[in-house]
Amino acid sequence: LIGSGVKYTVPRFQRDYAWTREQWEDLWADIETLEDEHYHYMGYIVLQRKGQHDFEVVDGQQRLVTLSLVVLAAMRQIRNLDGHVTEIQENKERLKVLTDRFIGAKNPISLRVDNKLSLNRNNGTYFKAICSNLEAPIKRGLTQTNKLLHKAFRFFSDKGMGDTGIKIAEFIEELTSGMIFTKIVVQDDLNAYKVFETLNARGVQLSTPDLLKNYIFSVVTRNDDVSDEELDDLDETWSEVVSQLGESNFTDFIRYHHNFQTRSVTKKYLFASVRRLADTPKKAYVYLQSLTYYAPVYASLLNPYDEWWANQAEIYRPAKKYLEGFSLFNIRQPFTILMAAFKKLPGEEFVKLVRYLYVLSIRYNVICHHSPNEQEKLYNQIAIKVFNGDYARAGHVKNGEEFRKLYPENDAFSNAFEFYKMPSRRSSKKIRFLLSEIESYLGHHSDYTRTTLEHICPYHPEQNWHEYFGKGVNDIQDRLGNVILLEKDDLKRYGFEKKKKFYLQSPFRLAQKVAEYDEWNLQNLNDYQTWLSEQAVSAWEII
Repeated sequence: LIGSGVKYTVPRFQRDYAWTREQWEDLWADIETLEDEHYHYMGYIVLQRKGQHDFEVVDGQQRLVTLSLVVLAAMRQIRNLDGHVTEIQENKERLKVLTDRFIGAKNPISLRVDNKLSLNRNNGTYFKAICSNLEAPIKRGLTQTNKLLHKAFRFFSDKGMGDTGIKIAEFIEELTSGMIFTKIVVQDDLNAYKVFETLNARGVQLSTPDLLKNYIFSVVTRNDDVSDEELDDLDETWSEVVSQLGESNFTDFIRYHHNFQTRSVTKKYLFASVRRLADTPKKAYVYLQSLTYYAPVYASLLNPYDEWWANQAEIYRPAKKYLEGFSLFNIRQPFTILMAAFKKLPGEEFVKLVRYLYVLSIRYNVICHHSPNEQEKLYNQIAIKVFNGDYARAGHVKNGEEFRKLYPENDAFSNAFEFYKMPSRRSSKKIRFLLSEIESYLGHHSDYTRTTLEHICPYHPEQNWHEYFGKGVNDIQDRLGNVILLEKDDLKRYGFEKKKKFYLQSPFRLAQKVAEYDEWNLQNLNDYQTWLSEQAVSAWEII
């Protein structure tokens, strides 16, 4: 990469250098393996071509900068070697060759290096000083990111790379030829975004936030009328957005934020559509401010226990239970509506809307397992209407044609619930949540996290239960009709007659209902789950 005759530029607004001692130590451990293994794979580096010999570093800058610091530290060791006149002269020649090859050519007047690798606006000057002087200067007011560059350079300068110029040069050669990258070259930022999303989907984490930041900031500063102080503020604002969301949630946030303003697009076309939303300095600035407002809203919709909710008016508190349901079942489709609604609707109306969408989600997504594609399309239409003010109350959403089209009718919901199964060993928490909701409807309120899931017919029935239950005993373990809530798991593999006595004394309404049956068999289980489905219709109903 660096040893070839090309130049690399880290975009002006790319994230600052951020590696710490932990990453430096890991890299040095990898370098030490080169002597035996001869090469080490460093992962992907994504470059955007700017000219025949010029590239922007879209992803991979932290590794590229740190490897450059290792080379610079090795060159410093060569410069500081003592020896005979001949040896000193040879080392000067080595330094010139290494500088031209890896660092860049020196200006004959200023003696400053014209870097092959140029960093962003916050790291560029300091990194250039290291390249020019093979020293990491200590200055007053050094920023945190440049302190990391300083410490990294000192860290590698203290490592043993050889005791002669020849050995250190051999170390550099082994390092630069042994660290292997997969190089991806894209022609524009749209192409880069597609690469990022493809690789991220395959588990290779590239920084989509950086890609979007570079675009937004380049548009904001297009007219060169933004001061460094304003840029610093914008940079800090961006960092807050990313830190609240984390990179794994960032693309979803951008998509949901996009989809309450305009027609929804897939991830593949998201970046192109965002570019159209923010294609002038003024629109890009407004877009950035909008991200700043909605980032904590989205993060808190994801996490109903986020402390952000404690800082909101008390009227929002009832929404927590419904948001917990979304979180538990990993349902995020409603968030595009709720993000818009949080800003546009009064608190009381927002909470009503959260409940309506929660009930719809239980019916549509959890029990009926309908397609999310149609749902996302109609949610997009609802969200736009909320954002534009066409739907100014929760009732407008509930009574709108989009919501009514999605809402499963009572008969369809009841039929799906009547024979509903959920893997009880893997989904115990979800089942306890659902059953506690029905318990609440029946008048018994309990914290589902403090309950235990009781299988009426044991999950692994012994011979006595096989003989007692009869036909179908191996098919009912995960039926909702074969599980109830109890406070403690004390009944083990007791027979039904003994269990009934405990059920009758239990405060849980479903346990009391099961105790009304004289025996537990497939016919009675079906009868009970039919009754349970009728309660579910009322528990999750919008009138």
